[in-house]
Formats: sequence, C-alpha cells, structure tokens
Amino acid sequence: MTVGTGLSRAARLPSALACEVVRPLGRKYGNLRLPVFSRQAQQRGEHPMNFCMAQINTLVGDIAGNTRRVLEVCEAQHKAGVDVVVFPELTLTGYPPEDLLLRNDLVERTQSALTSLCEQLPAGQVAVVGYPTARDGALFNTAGVIQNGQVIAEYDKQCLPNYQVFDEKRYFAAGDSPCVVTLGDWQVGITICEDIWHPEPAAQAKAAGAQVLINLNASPFHRGKEAERLARVTECANLHQIPVLYVNQVGGQDELVFDGGSFAVDCLGRLCVRTATFSEAFPIVTLDASADGGVLPGDNVPPRHDLESVWQALVIGLRDYVDKNGFPGVVLGLSGGIDSAVTLAVAADALGADRVEAVMMPFRYTASMSVEDAESEAAALGVRFSNISIEPLYESFMGALADEFAGLPPNITEENLQARCRGVLLMSISNKKNLLVLTTGNKSELAVGYSTLYGDMAGGFDVLKDCPKMLVYALARYRNTLGDCIPERVITRPPSAELAPDQKDEDSLPAYDVLDQIVELYVEQDASREEMVAAGFSREDVQRVIRLVDLNEYKRRQAPVGVRISRRGFGRDRRYPITWAWRSADG
Repeated sequence: MTVGTGLSRAARLPSALACEVVRPLGRKYGNLRLPVFSRQAQQRGEHPMNFCMAQINTLVGDIAGNTRRVLEVCEAQHKAGVDVVVFPELTLTGYPPEDLLLRNDLVERTQSALTSLCEQLPAGQVAVVGYPTARDGALFNTAGVIQNGQVIAEYDKQCLPNYQVFDEKRYFAAGDSPCVVTLGDWQVGITICEDIWHPEPAAQAKAAGAQVLINLNASPFHRGKEAERLARVTECANLHQIPVLYVNQVGGQDELVFDGGSFAVDCLGRLCVRTATFSEAFPIVTLDASADGGVLPGDNVPPRHDLESVWQALVIGLRDYVDKNGFPGVVLGLSGGIDSAVTLAVAADALGADRVEAVMMPFRYTASMSVEDAESEAAALGVRFSNISIEPLYESFMGALADEFAGLPPNITEENLQARCRGVLLMSISNKKNLLVLTTGNKSELAVGYSTLYGDMAGGFDVLKDCPKMLVYALARYRNTLGDCIPERVITRPPSAELAPDQKDEDSLPAYDVLDQIVELYVEQDASREEMVAAGFSREDVQRVIRLVDLNEYKRRQAPVGVRISRRGFGRDRRYPITWAWRSADG
C-alpha cells in the first residue's frame, strides 16, 4: 500500500490545486513534503480497501495498557488482511482524562507511547489513533495516522464541545485546518467527534480532496443518542456526497458510559455497516469505488430497544467502575423494595453472583413480606444473602442520645437514625471485605432529597442515580423477561421507606408519575414554574417539587457517582450552587 500525507494545519486551501506544502509533524518525526491532491488524484479509488473500526474499551490514564491494546488489535487485523485500523478519540490516554491533561508528564508519557507504537506496529499496517499533542504552548486533541514507523499525518480537532458533560475548552486549543491523507488509492479525511456535528470540518476535508471521511469518537450514551448520531452522520454524508466511518469507544468511565455502536454510511447516506453496542467490536468496512455509494454492505446489527439499552448501560457502567477500580465485588442493602431489587439484578448481571452480597437489615417497621421478597430475589440470583437486624444498634444509639433528646418530641431524626444504622453496617462490611457499597437511590428521590445523608446515601456507587422512579419499575419488568428474579409484589406494592408505621412514599411526595414529569421538565429542560403549570401540572405540585429540588443541592453534592443515562443527569451535567438566594419557586 502506498501512503501519502495530510494537509498542513497552517495551510488555507481554497481548492484542491496541484501544489506542495511543507508540514512539520513534530519534534520526533521531522518534516515531510506534503502534496495537496490534484483533481486526478481525487478520482482515484479503483482498488477496494478494508478498514477496521476498532471499538475498544480504554482506561483513562493507562497509557501503557491502552497502547498494548492498540498493538494487539492491529496485529490481529493485520493477519486478517485489514488495511487500516481506526481507533476512538484520545485512544492512548482514554477519554475523558479531565485534569490529568494539565500534567506535563501525561503528555510526555503519551508521546513516548506514540513513539513506541510507531516502532512496533506491523510493517505496512496503518493505524489511526487519538492522543493529546503539546505544541507552541497549547494542547491539541489530535488524531495521528501511523504507518511504517512514523506518523505520516496529524489532525487537530477543530470543534471543541463545552456543554453538558464536556469541557474540552478547559484543556484544548482548537485546530484550524483539514487533514486529508492518501491511503492506497483513497483520499481519506480525518475528523474527531464534535467535528461531525458542525458543517465546516467535513466541508474543508471535502474541498481538500477527501473521498471518505473518518470520525474518531468518544460519544457517551444517553437515551436516544444512537439515533441522533446516525441522523447527523447521514445528513453529513448526503450533503457532501462522501462515505463516513463513525468509530466510537465503548465502556464505563465514572458516571459516563460509552456505548460504541460504530457504523459506516455510504455517500448517499445509506447505512452499510453497524456494530453492536455496549461491547468491544471490530467491524470491517470495505471501500469500493465500483460499488453504488462507495461502501460494500457488511454486518448490520439492529439497534437495541430503549429499555434494553438502558439496562446494558447500567450493567457496563457498574462493571467497569468496579473492575477498573480494582474492587473484588459489591455489597448492598436489600430492603425488599423496588430500587434495591433492580440494583441487585444489575449487579448480578454485571459482575456475576459470586461477586455480589446482599444484606437485609430489618427493623420493627419492616414488613414480613419485605424480608421474604428480599430472600426470594437473592436466592433467584444466587447471591450471598445475610439478615442483620438494626434493632440493637438503634437502641444503643438512642440510649447514648437520651440526655441530648430529653424533652424533645420524636420527629424525622428517628427515621434518619434507622437509615444511618444501616449505613454503618454496610460501610463496616465494605471496610472488612474491601467490597464497594452500592447505594440504591433513584433520580426522583435524589432530586427532591428523599434520602438520608450518611444513611442510604452512604456508599461508593449509585446504579440508579439517573433513573426516575417510573423507569425503575419498567426496568424491573424488563429484567424479568430475561429470567424471573424480582418478585411480582415488589413491583406492584406501594413504595415505602418503612421508617415509620404504615409509611408510604406518596405521603411525603406527589405521585411518582407526576413527580417524574415535573423533575424532567425542571432538571433536564430548565422549564419555568409557569411553563409547567401551563403544561397541566397543579401549581401546588410544581411549587412543592421545585422547592425541594432547589433546597437539596447540598445532598446531591455528597451523593456517590452513578450511571448517566439521560440528557442531563445530576453531577457533571447539572451544577447549581449550594449557597444562593434566587429560587425558581419564588413569586
């Protein structure tokens, strides 16, 4: 395979005229003479070429491990006859590195790994990988094309996202030039993630002679995101009459889950190749100029339905958080209620029954059916189950506090103390066995503060943190379609914290179907009070929910991380002050 070079970052190319520019590729790689492709060159592409979209799961900061993974994949694909292997955005560092990018030693180690990668790739193998590049006092999000021991072209990401979970302008400077590289008979344009959502980078690459566009991604999951990506890339392909290869990473990174779902569309915007979501995959895309649309049809995995996607996001998010942080397993409080039941099922699916422990911690207000249902689910899933009453702990605490509480009537303090007794037990088991404590709160509860600091909020990871209550019920029914494990009455009985006699959640909150809608409007869509009232919700409910959401930011700041599955979750997405005077519910 003959390989040409990319365009200069500094060059401004109004057309693909025959000329040459000199492009420095950095300290280690020297200067290469770079042709700007002629009209004749743009018409090349007679010979088919195989591209592997390497949808891999990287670990942030594990530069050596990520580099080894790139080499393993390239060696395997080289033996299989693949011409080019394309990896996700910031392959070598993992995504998102966050403030690790502020460390000079991270960039230095990455450049050293890049040099090693150049030296070890199979002869003739082409790899497109992502990494940060320091140049002229700035840091760039770069994609490099490697062949025959050298980086033959580099592209700096031009469109830097700075919204939702992204803050790339904190770290990176924007590139300003296209990169088109000759691979065999093909002129290949390189772009990175956000670039595909804006018209300019693709237009620049097309004007510079690109016959196909590669897009390296670290695009996190949220509900509906897969369809959004396909629609945008299809639009781009149609507009520029160019095939697009969209390569996305997979795996969990703290609260973010990357779902993969890499795909390729032809120059007419038709979907030709699509791989599975939520697992590593290595689909092959064959470019063939003789084919209608320029891309041969290949494997096309149907998309998952919504609940299946959410379930898989929770599973991989938990699995990678536990495994990448080196925990042997998890422990959680199993109450007999819906939230802990779904959390336990996710944990068993993610880690296997042998790595999961469930602890029932009953009190005088715990219904016998709660104990029975907890035991039943634990047995169905095959996890370790124990029953530890909090009665003696509670009485001991109340005895110690008797003088402090003398003359004061009972209130929510006694309810919170029950939850805190359970938190003490779980954290003690965690310390002794090195198990990660899973909390079981959902988004609805977290939004309005229906949880206890240092009680049911005590733990290291909240699987359902971004799942509203009604979605939790839907997930329970979905999981039972894969094999019954959650008892039916757990799903059908009225939810209760069981911290007081005959207690029901709706004694303290609006009905969950109403609460979830108001929370979505206020938290995810920034709707005003009047907009929600106009939408048909009672002013009383709206006022009440807004007040509770606003008042409980201090709790959310102390909540564990959890899987993000919505367009706007608490944490990275929604950041409100704790101390503030303005309130949305005020008149």
